[in-house]
Amino acid sequence: MDFRARRWRFGLLIGTAFVAGAALGPSLGALDSAFAQDSSHTDMYQMLKVFGDVMQRVRADYVDPVNDKDLIENAINGMLTGLDPHSSYMNAKAFKDMQIQTKGEFGGLGIEVNEDKGIIKVVSPIDDTPAAKAGIKPGDIITALDGKTLIGMSLNDAVDKMRGPPNSKIVLTIKRPNIDKPIEMSLIREVIKIQVVKSRMEPNDIGYVRLSQFTEQADSGIKQAVKTLAQQSGGKLRGLVLDLRNNPGGLLDQAVDVSSDFIDQGEIVSTRARHPDDSQRWDAKGSDILHGAPMVVLINGGSASASEIVSGALQDHRRAILLGTRSFGKGSVQTVIPLPGDGAMRLTTARYYTPSGRSIQALGITPEVHVQETAEEPATFGGEHEADYNKILTNQGGTGPDALPPRTDLPPIVKQIPEKPAADFPKFDPAKPDATDFQLQQALVLMQAMVAQKSASAN
Repeated sequence: MDFRARRWRFGLLIGTAFVAGAALGPSLGALDSAFAQDSSHTDMYQMLKVFGDVMQRVRADYVDPVNDKDLIENAINGMLTGLDPHSSYMNAKAFKDMQIQTKGEFGGLGIEVNEDKGIIKVVSPIDDTPAAKAGIKPGDIITALDGKTLIGMSLNDAVDKMRGPPNSKIVLTIKRPNIDKPIEMSLIREVIKIQVVKSRMEPNDIGYVRLSQFTEQADSGIKQAVKTLAQQSGGKLRGLVLDLRNNPGGLLDQAVDVSSDFIDQGEIVSTRARHPDDSQRWDAKGSDILHGAPMVVLINGGSASASEIVSGALQDHRRAILLGTRSFGKGSVQTVIPLPGDGAMRLTTARYYTPSGRSIQALGITPEVHVQETAEEPATFGGEHEADYNKILTNQGGTGPDALPPRTDLPPIVKQIPEKPAADFPKFDPAKPDATDFQLQQALVLMQAMVAQKSASAN
C-alpha cells in the first residue's frame, strides 16, 4: 500500500497546544528482518539494534518501573520533534482534540503555544478566551503552572496540565520581555467556543472585520460579515479593513476560500514537496465580494501560516495594502497522517509559496506600511518569529523577498503615517479600540485615502 496515499492535509495551526502522545509502530523483529536483507540499510539496522539495547536497559535498570508504551511514545515523539518545530506525534486523545479544535470548540485556556529551546512560549491568545481576558500576550514565556516549574517538562505535558474541567482554576507564571519580575496570572478554565469572525462599521461606510483563526467557520463567517456590513451601509460599503493580527492559522482550504472572497482569478498559493507529485497549486475559485472596494490588511508577528497565505496572496495580486509589522514566517506544510491505534503524526512535507513565488518560510510577509503597536521598541526574549527557532526549515526554492516590484499605487499619505505612536498614546483598551488601537487608527487613515483615490480615478 502506498503510505503517502493515506495522508491528508489537516491545517496550518502554528501552535502545538493540542499535540501529544504516540502510537506503537512495527516490531523491531520485523524491522530486523527487512533491513538485514538490504545491505544499503546497514547503518539503519545498527541504529535499530542500539535502540533495542537502550530500551531493554531502561526497562531493566531504570530507577523506577517504566511502561513500554510510554517508552515507545517518547521515542517516536522525540524523533518527530527533533526534525523541526512543527512535526509532532499525537495519540488518540490528542488527535481527537485537534480535530475538535479546528471545528471551533474545545476545552482549555484559549492559548496557542509553541516550544523553543525548552521554553514554552505563547504564540497568541485567542480572542474572548480566559487567556486573552487575563492579558496574556504573544511572546510571553510560561515558566510555571500552579507554582511548579516547566523546566524539563515537554510541551505536550505542559499543555495537558493547562487543560482541565471547566470552572477550575490554574495559575500561570509568566516571563515577559522588559519586565524583571515574574507575573502570576490566575485563570479559570472554560469550554472554548471560538467566534472567529467579528465585524463592525467604522465612520464613512468603512467596514472592519476581525478574523482570529482559520477554523471551518472562517470563510462562511467572512462572507456573512461583509454581507451584513454592506446592508448596514445601505449598499455603499466603501472599503474594508481585514484584521489578521495574532491569527495563528488553521485550515488550508479556509485560507484559499477566504483569499478567493477578494480575488477573482489567479493563483492563491502553491506548495513544493520532496516528491514532485505531491506539489500542488490552488487558484481563486470565487468572486470579489467587495466588488473592487479597497482593502487594508492588518498583520503582526502573531500572524502565521494561513494568515500569511491570505495576506501574501492579497499583496501579490495588489488587492490590498498591508499595514503593521512582519508576520511570523511559518511557511511549511504539515500533513496529518493517521496511524494505528487512532493516533496520528503531524509531519512537515512541503513549503508554501505566494503567487509570485516567494517562500514564506522563516521570512514571513512584510507589510508595505510598517506601523508598530506601541511606542516602545519591539522587545524580544527567546525569539519572536519562526527564524528565531531551532531546527527550522531553510527558505529555498522561491523567487526571493524582492520578487515583487515596488508598488506605485500607494496613496501619498503613506509617507505621513508614523511608524509608532507617541510616547503618551493611551494603553490599548479592548472596549475602546478606535481610541487605543494605534495600528487600526492608521489603517483607517490609509483606508480613507484609498477610498478618496479610487473615487478620484473613477471621475
